[in-house]
Amino acid sequence: MGSFIGTTIEWYDFFLYGTASALIFSKLFFPSYEPLVGTLLSFATFGVAFLARPLGGIIFGHFGDRFGRKPMLVITLMMMGVATGAIGLLPTYETIGVAAPIVLVLLRILQGLSVGGEYGGAVLMTVEHAPPNRRGWYGSWVQAGSPAGLIISNAVFLLITTQVSQEQLLAWAWRIPFLASFVLVIVGIVIRLSLEESPAFQRVAKSERVETAPLVTVLRNHKRQVLLTAGAYVSTGVTVYLAAVFSLSYGTTTVGFSYSEMLVLVLLGQILAFVLMPTFSHVSDRVGHKRVFMIGIVGMALMAFPWLWLLTTGDFVPALLGFVLLFIPYSATYGTMAAFFAGVYETRIGYSGLSLGYQLGTVVGSALAPITATALVAATGTVASVGWYMVATAVLSLAAAIWLTSAVAAPVRDADSVGTEMVT
Repeated sequence: MGSFIGTTIEWYDFFLYGTASALIFSKLFFPSYEPLVGTLLSFATFGVAFLARPLGGIIFGHFGDRFGRKPMLVITLMMMGVATGAIGLLPTYETIGVAAPIVLVLLRILQGLSVGGEYGGAVLMTVEHAPPNRRGWYGSWVQAGSPAGLIISNAVFLLITTQVSQEQLLAWAWRIPFLASFVLVIVGIVIRLSLEESPAFQRVAKSERVETAPLVTVLRNHKRQVLLTAGAYVSTGVTVYLAAVFSLSYGTTTVGFSYSEMLVLVLLGQILAFVLMPTFSHVSDRVGHKRVFMIGIVGMALMAFPWLWLLTTGDFVPALLGFVLLFIPYSATYGTMAAFFAGVYETRIGYSGLSLGYQLGTVVGSALAPITATALVAATGTVASVGWYMVATAVLSLAAAIWLTSAVAAPVRDADSVGTEMVT
């Protein structure tokens, strides 16, 4: 629960920017450009955080493997809260000119460093506490922090957009969700300070087998695992960021939905994901994390075109059905991801290896998804190109997931427990 609450706050902060980049930032920080160009620039600042995420994973992974998971989780949460709150205080382009988008990008980079360092530690903190036959269930609650954070951020924006006018939203109301981060981060830090260090890391520390240069070891001996981990994630990142970010812009500017309607669609889809992730992960503890993970990837490929077709009807109920169809397989893959990926590396290099592989995947998948989809629609004139993009990334991830499991035989916890900790 401690990891879940802290991760929820991290993702709330991170997704706030995605929602604002789709609905607001193009008007406040890039107002001198055509609407399409402004949207692309706004999505570009959204994506720049993903370039910083691997660096965050490297930095905090190194210290997390040397000094423990707990202190890194406290530091990353503090960084995220400060960066997000500062965005709420940032003057717009109209007030300080070009300095506004520059500072916005710098704060977004700080967010990227934070979430890049946080994810691997939160996963390992939870999975390394789990009983051997419950890793999927335990790990799913870290994964559930993502939809929980998105639910809260979208709910806050939905509440604001229904209570104020468009002019008030652009003038001052958009700042409220960002400023709330100052309060939430205090709650999260108090919770994370109360956590005990991972027992698996404690065993490594007591046996004096702490890796002095974990990143070097990962790059020397585990490059294949890192690349396969990244590839296995790509489809999941593309799916969720198209559904949660690209659809907000496309649905309001092209299809004709209102801001509130699109926020409700994403919100309901994420509520479904929040419920289904622990469910699928519980099943994966019985039938195998890899199997459920891969079934979800196939499902996301199959549901790509139905989701887009139902969204372009412009009717709320068919569009909601599309989001439901897409988020069911997404939940299967993302919910089991923590247990699946945590089994790739030994404890002494787990933070560095998991963080680097996962965060590289976010650069290729999550970061590029909104801007790629927007560019594809502009270039082809049809949203079908986005569907083929989703299918192509699913094929890539499915192949990587197959090879990842067959290429790895590392214990989840440490070398002293090989008999009971081998990857399923």
